[in-house]
Amino acid sequence: QVQLVESGGGTVQPGGSLRLSCAASINRFSISAMGWYRQPPGKQRELVAAIIQDGNTNYADSVKGRCTVSRDVAENSVLLQMNALKPEDTAIYYCKVTTHSGFEYLGQGTQVTVSS
Repeated sequence: QVQLVESGGGTVQPGGSLRLSCAASINRFSISAMGWYRQPPGKQRELVAAIIQDGNTNYADSVKGRCTVSRDVAENSVLLQMNALKPEDTAIYYCKVTTHSGFEYLGQGTQVTVSS
């Protein structure tokens, strides 16, 4: 059973920063991509950022320049550094792992609230 354990969510004031972490209990050689999605209140889930096996990254336009996704291969984890947070970044953030065989795994989610 693959488990994704997320941490780092919380409440922060506008302009603040948060760092999300997701540790995956899966053979790291089976991973083709890791990333973060979010679901704002009343809206559909959307991609925030992803990093694939060769190191290439992909970001939503709304977070470009403010967020950095990275992968700690040794720890089998994916990190999301979020800076200059805005109220519209408020959402449940989910970690997602995709394997070479096409399986997808989603974490349980961590709440990020940006509010003054």
